Amino acid sequence: MDAAIITITQARGLALERAKGARIRHIAGDVYFVPSVTSTSGYVVNGAANTCSCAAHEESGAICKHQWALRYHRHDAEVPEESTAVTVPAPPLLEPHRLTYGQSWSDYNHAQCEEKERVRLLLRGLCDGIIEPVQTRGRPRIPLGDAIYCATMKVYTTVSGRRATTDLKACETSGLVKKAAHYNSVFRTIERADLKPLLKQLVEQSATPLRAIEKTFAADSTGLATNTYSRWFEHAYGEPSRKQRWVKLHAMVGTFTNVITAVEVTESYLGDAPMLIPLLDTTLASGFNVREVCADKAYLSNDNLIAIEAAGAEPFIPFKSNSTPAGNSEVWRRLHHGFEFNREDFSARYHQRSNVEATFSALKRKFGAAVRSRLPAAQLNEALLMCLCFNLSRLVHVIHVLGVEPQFWLPVPKKVMP
Repeated sequence: MDAAIITITQARGLALERAKGARIRHIAGDVYFVPSVTSTSGYVVNGAANTCSCAAHEESGAICKHQWALRYHRHDAEVPEESTAVTVPAPPLLEPHRLTYGQSWSDYNHAQCEEKERVRLLLRGLCDGIIEPVQTRGRPRIPLGDAIYCATMKVYTTVSGRRATTDLKACETSGLVKKAAHYNSVFRTIERADLKPLLKQLVEQSATPLRAIEKTFAADSTGLATNTYSRWFEHAYGEPSRKQRWVKLHAMVGTFTNVITAVEVTESYLGDAPMLIPLLDTTLASGFNVREVCADKAYLSNDNLIAIEAAGAEPFIPFKSNSTPAGNSEVWRRLHHGFEFNREDFSARYHQRSNVEATFSALKRKFGAAVRSRLPAAQLNEALLMCLCFNLSRLVHVIHVLGVEPQFWLPVPKKVMP
Protein backbone atom coordinates (compact mmCIF):
# COMPACT_ATOMS: atom_id res chain seq x y z
CA MET A 1 0.00 0.00 0.00
CA ASP A 2 1.34 3.47 -0.91
CA ALA A 3 2.20 5.78 1.94
CA ALA A 4 -0.25 8.62 2.61
CA ILE A 5 1.65 11.89 2.80
CA ILE A 6 0.23 14.46 5.22
CA THR A 7 1.64 17.74 6.45
CA ILE A 8 2.40 18.54 10.07
CA THR A 9 -0.64 20.82 10.14
CA GLN A 10 -2.86 17.98 8.94
CA ALA A 11 -1.42 15.66 11.57
CA ARG A 12 -2.10 18.24 14.28
CA GLY A 13 -5.63 18.71 13.01
CA LEU A 14 -6.22 14.98 13.08
CA ALA A 15 -4.86 14.78 16.63
CA LEU A 16 -7.12 17.66 17.66
CA GLU A 17 -10.19 15.98 16.20
CA ARG A 18 -9.40 12.72 17.98
CA ALA A 19 -8.72 14.43 21.30
CA LYS A 20 -11.51 17.01 21.33
CA GLY A 21 -13.84 16.05 18.47
CA ALA A 22 -16.75 15.71 20.89
CA ARG A 23 -16.49 19.44 21.63
CA ILE A 24 -16.75 20.55 17.99
CA ARG A 25 -20.17 22.22 17.77
CA HIS A 26 -22.27 23.31 14.82
CA ILE A 27 -23.27 27.00 15.01
CA ALA A 28 -25.13 27.70 11.76
CA GLY A 29 -24.75 26.70 8.10
CA ASP A 30 -21.10 25.81 7.48
CA VAL A 31 -19.92 27.64 10.61
CA TYR A 32 -18.56 25.54 13.50
CA PHE A 33 -16.91 26.06 16.87
CA VAL A 34 -13.60 24.16 17.07
CA PRO A 35 -11.89 23.94 20.49
CA SER A 36 -8.36 25.13 21.11
CA VAL A 37 -5.54 22.66 21.71
CA THR A 38 -4.03 24.48 24.70
CA SER A 39 -7.05 26.05 26.44
CA THR A 40 -10.77 25.60 27.04
CA SER A 41 -11.71 28.32 24.56
CA GLY A 42 -11.89 27.82 20.80
CA TYR A 43 -12.26 29.32 17.33
CA VAL A 44 -14.96 29.86 14.72
CA VAL A 45 -14.30 27.96 11.49
CA ASN A 46 -16.28 28.47 8.29
CA GLY A 47 -16.02 25.27 6.28
CA ALA A 48 -17.40 26.82 3.08
CA ALA A 49 -15.29 29.99 3.12
CA ASN A 50 -12.19 28.19 4.44
CA THR A 51 -11.64 30.72 7.21
CA CYS A 52 -10.72 30.43 10.88
CA SER A 53 -10.59 33.04 13.64
CA CYS A 54 -7.25 31.78 15.01
CA ALA A 55 -4.11 33.92 14.77
CA ALA A 56 -2.22 31.33 12.68
CA HIS A 57 -4.75 31.48 9.85
CA GLU A 58 -5.12 35.28 10.01
CA GLU A 59 -1.33 35.68 9.89
CA SER A 60 -0.55 33.31 7.03
CA GLY A 61 -3.84 32.71 5.24
CA ALA A 62 -2.94 29.00 5.09
CA ILE A 63 -5.20 26.16 6.19
CA CYS A 64 -4.73 25.73 9.94
CA LYS A 65 -5.09 22.70 12.19
CA HIS A 66 -8.58 23.82 13.27
CA GLN A 67 -9.78 23.73 9.66
CA TRP A 68 -8.25 20.28 9.18
CA ALA A 69 -9.88 19.09 12.42
CA LEU A 70 -13.27 20.22 11.07
CA ARG A 71 -12.64 18.49 7.72
CA TYR A 72 -11.85 15.22 9.48
CA HIS A 73 -14.83 15.72 11.80
CA ARG A 74 -17.21 16.20 8.85
CA HIS A 75 -15.48 13.47 6.83
CA ASP A 76 -14.57 15.99 4.14
CA ALA A 77 -11.02 14.61 4.27
CA GLU A 78 -10.03 10.96 4.35
CA VAL A 79 -8.34 9.86 7.56
CA PRO A 80 -4.97 8.21 6.67
CA GLU A 81 -3.92 4.91 8.19
CA GLU A 82 -1.41 5.53 10.93
CA SER A 83 0.86 2.72 9.76
CA THR A 84 1.26 4.20 6.28
CA ALA A 85 1.08 7.94 7.01
CA VAL A 86 4.20 9.99 6.32
CA THR A 87 4.37 13.43 7.87
CA VAL A 88 6.19 16.16 5.96
CA PRO A 89 6.62 19.85 6.75
CA ALA A 90 4.03 22.24 5.39
CA PRO A 91 5.06 24.03 2.17
CA PRO A 92 6.57 27.46 2.73
CA LEU A 93 4.52 30.56 2.01
CA LEU A 94 5.28 32.38 -1.19
CA GLU A 95 4.99 35.79 0.46
CA PRO A 96 5.31 36.82 4.12
CA HIS A 97 2.07 37.91 5.75
CA ARG A 98 1.69 40.46 8.49
CA LEU A 99 -0.53 39.69 11.49
CA THR A 100 -3.75 41.66 11.08
CA TYR A 101 -7.18 41.60 12.68
CA GLY A 102 -9.40 42.00 9.68
CA GLN A 103 -12.96 43.20 9.63
CA SER A 104 -15.58 41.61 7.43
CA TRP A 105 -16.74 44.93 6.07
CA SER A 106 -19.57 43.41 4.07
CA ASP A 107 -21.10 41.83 7.19
CA TYR A 108 -20.37 44.94 9.24
CA ASN A 109 -22.01 47.26 6.72
CA HIS A 110 -25.12 45.10 6.41
CA ALA A 111 -25.41 44.78 10.20
CA GLN A 112 -25.11 48.53 10.71
CA CYS A 113 -27.60 49.38 7.96
CA GLU A 114 -30.19 46.94 9.30
CA GLU A 115 -29.47 47.25 13.01
CA LYS A 116 -32.33 49.56 14.02
CA GLU A 117 -35.00 47.49 12.28
CA ARG A 118 -33.63 44.19 13.59
CA VAL A 119 -33.31 45.57 17.13
CA ARG A 120 -36.98 46.52 17.03
CA LEU A 121 -37.93 42.98 16.02
CA LEU A 122 -35.62 41.29 18.53
CA LEU A 123 -36.90 43.52 21.31
CA ARG A 124 -40.47 42.57 20.46
CA GLY A 125 -39.56 38.90 20.81
CA LEU A 126 -38.06 39.61 24.24
CA CYS A 127 -41.03 41.65 25.45
CA ASP A 128 -43.48 38.96 24.30
CA GLY A 129 -42.12 36.77 27.09
CA ILE A 130 -43.01 39.27 29.83
CA ILE A 131 -45.89 38.05 32.00
CA GLU A 132 -48.60 40.69 32.18
CA PRO A 133 -49.70 41.46 35.76
CA VAL A 134 -53.42 41.17 36.46
CA GLN A 135 -55.23 44.51 36.80
CA THR A 136 -58.33 44.38 38.99
CA ARG A 137 -59.33 48.04 39.10
CA GLY A 138 -58.57 51.48 37.72
CA ARG A 139 -58.16 52.79 34.22
CA PRO A 140 -56.74 50.35 31.64
CA ARG A 141 -52.96 50.53 31.75
CA ILE A 142 -50.41 50.21 29.00
CA PRO A 143 -49.39 46.53 28.76
CA LEU A 144 -46.18 46.02 30.70
CA GLY A 145 -44.46 44.50 27.66
CA ASP A 146 -45.33 47.53 25.54
CA ALA A 147 -44.27 49.95 28.29
CA ILE A 148 -40.83 48.33 28.60
CA TYR A 149 -40.58 48.13 24.80
CA CYS A 150 -41.13 51.88 24.48
CA ALA A 151 -38.73 52.67 27.33
CA THR A 152 -36.01 50.54 25.73
CA MET A 153 -36.47 52.15 22.31
CA LYS A 154 -36.30 55.58 23.93
CA VAL A 155 -32.88 54.69 25.41
CA TYR A 156 -31.78 53.10 22.12
CA THR A 157 -32.44 56.29 20.16
CA THR A 158 -30.17 58.26 22.59
CA VAL A 159 -32.48 61.29 22.36
CA SER A 160 -34.95 62.87 24.77
CA GLY A 161 -38.33 61.29 25.42
CA ARG A 162 -40.14 63.93 23.37
CA ARG A 163 -37.90 63.51 20.34
CA ALA A 164 -38.16 59.73 20.63
CA THR A 165 -41.94 59.99 20.08
CA THR A 166 -41.50 59.73 16.31
CA ASP A 167 -39.67 56.41 16.64
CA LEU A 168 -42.29 55.06 19.02
CA LYS A 169 -45.08 55.99 16.62
CA ALA A 170 -43.19 54.20 13.84
CA CYS A 171 -43.18 51.08 16.03
CA GLU A 172 -46.93 51.47 16.47
CA THR A 173 -47.42 51.79 12.72
CA SER A 174 -45.38 48.60 12.21
CA GLY A 175 -47.57 46.73 14.69
CA LEU A 176 -44.75 46.20 17.19
CA VAL A 177 -46.73 47.91 19.97
CA LYS A 178 -50.45 48.27 20.35
CA LYS A 179 -50.14 51.99 21.03
CA ALA A 180 -47.09 54.22 21.31
CA ALA A 181 -46.64 55.32 24.91
CA HIS A 182 -46.68 59.03 25.73
CA TYR A 183 -43.27 60.34 26.75
CA ASN A 184 -44.53 60.93 30.30
CA SER A 185 -45.57 57.27 30.46
CA VAL A 186 -42.08 56.31 29.27
CA PHE A 187 -40.53 58.40 32.05
CA ARG A 188 -42.78 56.81 34.66
CA THR A 189 -41.85 53.34 33.44
CA ILE A 190 -38.13 54.05 33.76
CA GLU A 191 -38.69 55.50 37.25
CA ARG A 192 -40.34 52.32 38.59
CA ALA A 193 -37.94 50.78 41.12
CA ASP A 194 -39.88 47.50 41.10
CA LEU A 195 -38.91 46.88 37.45
CA LYS A 196 -35.18 46.54 38.15
CA PRO A 197 -35.26 42.72 38.56
CA LEU A 198 -37.26 42.34 35.34
CA LEU A 199 -34.86 44.55 33.40
CA LYS A 200 -31.91 42.49 34.66
CA GLN A 201 -33.72 39.36 33.51
CA LEU A 202 -34.22 40.85 30.04
CA VAL A 203 -30.48 41.62 29.77
CA GLU A 204 -29.66 38.04 30.77
CA GLN A 205 -32.25 36.62 28.37
CA SER A 206 -30.92 38.70 25.47
CA ALA A 207 -27.57 36.91 25.79
CA THR A 208 -28.91 33.33 25.83
CA PRO A 209 -28.87 32.82 22.01
CA LEU A 210 -25.06 32.78 22.31
CA ARG A 211 -24.87 29.92 24.82
CA ALA A 212 -23.19 27.60 22.32
CA ILE A 213 -20.50 30.15 21.44
CA GLU A 214 -19.30 31.74 24.67
CA LYS A 215 -17.05 29.72 26.99
CA THR A 216 -14.64 32.31 28.36
CA PHE A 217 -15.91 35.25 30.41
CA ALA A 218 -14.49 38.41 31.93
CA ALA A 219 -15.82 40.48 34.82
CA ASP A 220 -15.29 44.16 35.54
CA SER A 221 -17.11 47.36 36.48
CA THR A 222 -17.40 50.87 35.09
CA GLY A 223 -19.00 54.14 36.09
CA LEU A 224 -21.82 56.05 34.42
CA ALA A 225 -22.11 59.74 35.17
CA THR A 226 -25.38 61.40 36.21
CA ASN A 227 -26.65 64.97 36.18
CA THR A 228 -27.17 65.10 39.96
CA TYR A 229 -24.70 66.52 42.49
CA SER A 230 -24.17 66.51 46.25
CA ARG A 231 -23.45 69.98 47.63
CA TRP A 232 -22.12 71.04 51.03
CA PHE A 233 -20.30 73.91 52.70
CA GLU A 234 -16.68 73.45 53.70
CA HIS A 235 -16.31 75.28 57.03
CA ALA A 236 -12.57 74.68 57.07
CA TYR A 237 -12.08 76.58 53.82
CA GLY A 238 -15.15 78.82 53.91
CA GLU A 239 -16.38 77.83 50.46
CA PRO A 240 -19.06 75.55 48.98
CA SER A 241 -18.13 72.18 47.45
CA ARG A 242 -19.97 69.70 45.29
CA LYS A 243 -19.51 66.15 44.07
CA GLN A 244 -21.12 64.50 41.06
CA ARG A 245 -23.15 61.37 41.68
CA TRP A 246 -22.48 58.36 39.46
CA VAL A 247 -23.72 54.80 39.27
CA LYS A 248 -21.57 51.70 39.01
CA LEU A 249 -22.19 49.04 36.38
CA HIS A 250 -20.91 45.52 37.17
CA ALA A 251 -20.95 43.03 34.29
CA MET A 252 -19.89 39.58 33.17
CA VAL A 253 -19.02 39.60 29.48
CA GLY A 254 -18.40 36.85 26.92
CA THR A 255 -14.96 37.45 25.46
CA PHE A 256 -15.79 36.26 21.93
CA THR A 257 -18.92 38.27 21.07
CA ASN A 258 -18.67 40.87 23.90
CA VAL A 259 -22.24 40.11 24.94
CA ILE A 260 -23.22 40.94 28.53
CA THR A 261 -24.39 37.74 30.22
CA ALA A 262 -24.99 39.14 33.71
CA VAL A 263 -25.27 42.67 35.07
CA GLU A 264 -25.79 44.54 38.31
CA VAL A 265 -26.12 48.30 38.83
CA THR A 266 -25.23 49.72 42.24
CA GLU A 267 -24.17 52.87 43.99
CA SER A 268 -20.61 54.00 43.31
CA TYR A 269 -19.23 53.12 46.74
CA LEU A 270 -19.79 49.36 46.46
CA GLY A 271 -16.68 47.25 45.79
CA ASP A 272 -16.00 44.84 42.95
CA ALA A 273 -14.96 41.59 44.66
CA PRO A 274 -18.36 40.79 46.29
CA MET A 275 -20.09 41.09 42.90
CA LEU A 276 -18.17 38.32 41.11
CA ILE A 277 -20.02 35.34 42.59
CA PRO A 278 -23.53 36.74 41.83
CA LEU A 279 -22.45 37.53 38.26
CA LEU A 280 -21.00 34.04 37.87
CA ASP A 281 -24.10 32.37 39.32
CA THR A 282 -26.37 34.33 36.98
CA THR A 283 -24.28 33.36 33.95
CA LEU A 284 -24.43 29.70 34.94
CA ALA A 285 -28.18 29.88 35.59
CA SER A 286 -28.66 31.25 32.06
CA GLY A 287 -27.23 28.02 30.64
CA PHE A 288 -23.69 29.12 29.73
CA ASN A 289 -20.96 26.50 30.05
CA VAL A 290 -18.32 28.59 31.81
CA ARG A 291 -14.79 27.28 31.24
CA GLU A 292 -12.63 30.31 32.07
CA VAL A 293 -13.21 33.47 34.12
CA CYS A 294 -10.85 36.45 33.84
CA ALA A 295 -10.84 39.43 36.19
CA ASP A 296 -8.37 41.98 37.52
CA LYS A 297 -6.84 42.17 40.99
CA ALA A 298 -9.89 43.94 42.43
CA TYR A 299 -11.71 40.58 42.30
CA LEU A 300 -8.97 38.58 44.02
CA SER A 301 -10.38 36.76 47.04
CA ASN A 302 -10.32 33.26 48.41
CA ASP A 303 -14.10 32.91 48.05
CA ASN A 304 -14.05 34.00 44.41
CA LEU A 305 -11.34 31.52 43.43
CA ILE A 306 -13.16 28.67 45.17
CA ALA A 307 -16.50 29.61 43.56
CA ILE A 308 -15.01 29.69 40.05
CA GLU A 309 -13.39 26.27 40.44
CA ALA A 310 -16.59 24.87 41.99
CA ALA A 311 -18.42 25.93 38.81
CA GLY A 312 -16.02 23.81 36.74
CA ALA A 313 -14.13 26.82 35.38
CA GLU A 314 -10.54 27.98 35.53
CA PRO A 315 -9.88 31.36 37.21
CA PHE A 316 -7.44 33.86 35.75
CA ILE A 317 -7.17 36.54 38.43
CA PRO A 318 -3.64 37.93 39.02
CA PHE A 319 -2.29 37.86 42.55
CA LYS A 320 -1.13 41.04 44.23
CA SER A 321 2.51 41.75 45.01
CA ASN A 322 1.94 41.07 48.72
CA SER A 323 -0.07 37.86 48.18
CA THR A 324 1.39 34.76 49.81
CA PRO A 325 0.36 31.10 49.64
CA ALA A 326 0.30 30.74 53.43
CA GLY A 327 -2.86 30.96 55.51
CA ASN A 328 -5.39 30.36 52.73
CA SER A 329 -7.25 27.49 51.10
CA GLU A 330 -5.71 24.74 49.01
CA VAL A 331 -7.21 26.37 45.89
CA TRP A 332 -5.48 29.67 46.69
CA ARG A 333 -2.10 27.98 47.28
CA ARG A 334 -2.29 25.92 44.09
CA LEU A 335 -3.30 28.86 41.90
CA HIS A 336 -0.71 31.12 43.52
CA HIS A 337 1.98 28.55 42.73
CA GLY A 338 0.84 28.34 39.09
CA PHE A 339 0.76 32.13 38.82
CA GLU A 340 4.29 32.54 40.15
CA PHE A 341 5.95 29.77 38.13
CA ASN A 342 4.00 29.95 34.85
CA ARG A 343 3.54 33.68 34.44
CA GLU A 344 3.85 33.70 30.63
CA ASP A 345 1.00 31.25 30.04
CA PHE A 346 -1.12 33.01 32.66
CA SER A 347 -0.61 36.42 31.04
CA ALA A 348 -1.52 35.09 27.60
CA ARG A 349 -4.85 33.76 28.81
CA TYR A 350 -5.52 36.62 31.24
CA HIS A 351 -5.27 39.01 28.30
CA GLN A 352 -8.80 37.97 27.32
CA ARG A 353 -9.99 40.26 30.11
CA SER A 354 -9.36 43.23 27.80
CA ASN A 355 -12.60 42.31 26.03
CA VAL A 356 -14.68 43.56 28.93
CA GLU A 357 -12.91 46.93 28.67
CA ALA A 358 -13.76 46.94 24.96
CA THR A 359 -17.39 46.18 25.80
CA PHE A 360 -17.68 49.13 28.19
CA SER A 361 -15.98 51.40 25.66
CA ALA A 362 -18.36 50.35 22.88
CA LEU A 363 -21.41 50.71 25.13
CA LYS A 364 -20.47 54.26 26.13
CA ARG A 365 -19.59 55.32 22.58
CA LYS A 366 -22.89 53.97 21.32
CA PHE A 367 -25.30 55.02 24.08
CA GLY A 368 -23.36 57.64 26.01
CA ALA A 369 -21.19 57.70 29.14
CA ALA A 370 -23.95 59.18 31.31
CA VAL A 371 -27.61 58.57 32.13
CA ARG A 372 -30.24 61.24 31.54
CA SER A 373 -32.62 60.41 34.38
CA ARG A 374 -32.66 62.43 37.62
CA LEU A 375 -34.23 60.06 40.13
CA PRO A 376 -31.86 57.41 41.60
CA ALA A 377 -34.16 54.48 40.74
CA ALA A 378 -34.54 55.75 37.17
CA GLN A 379 -30.77 56.10 36.80
CA LEU A 380 -30.24 52.45 37.73
CA ASN A 381 -32.99 51.29 35.35
CA GLU A 382 -31.65 53.43 32.51
CA ALA A 383 -28.21 51.84 32.91
CA LEU A 384 -29.82 48.39 32.63
CA LEU A 385 -31.71 49.47 29.51
CA MET A 386 -28.43 50.62 27.98
CA CYS A 387 -27.01 47.12 28.54
CA LEU A 388 -30.12 45.58 26.97
CA CYS A 389 -29.79 47.80 23.90
CA PHE A 390 -26.10 46.92 23.61
CA ASN A 391 -26.82 43.19 23.73
CA LEU A 392 -29.45 43.50 21.01
CA SER A 393 -26.98 45.37 18.79
CA ARG A 394 -24.41 42.61 19.35
CA LEU A 395 -27.00 40.00 18.35
CA VAL A 396 -27.59 41.83 15.08
CA HIS A 397 -23.86 41.65 14.33
CA VAL A 398 -23.72 37.93 15.18
CA ILE A 399 -26.73 37.29 12.94
CA HIS A 400 -24.79 38.61 9.94
CA VAL A 401 -21.40 37.09 10.80
CA LEU A 402 -22.42 33.63 12.05
CA GLY A 403 -25.94 33.27 10.70
CA VAL A 404 -27.45 32.65 14.15
CA GLU A 405 -31.22 33.14 14.44
CA PRO A 406 -31.85 34.26 18.04
CA GLN A 407 -34.65 32.70 20.07
CA PHE A 408 -35.55 33.82 23.57
CA TRP A 409 -37.18 32.31 26.66
CA LEU A 410 -36.03 28.78 25.77
CA PRO A 411 -35.48 26.19 28.54
CA VAL A 412 -32.01 26.17 30.04
CA PRO A 413 -30.10 23.14 28.67
CA LYS A 414 -28.45 20.71 31.03
CA LYS A 415 -24.74 21.29 31.46
CA VAL A 416 -22.64 18.71 29.62
CA MET A 417 -19.20 18.16 31.07
CA PRO A 418 -16.34 17.59 28.58
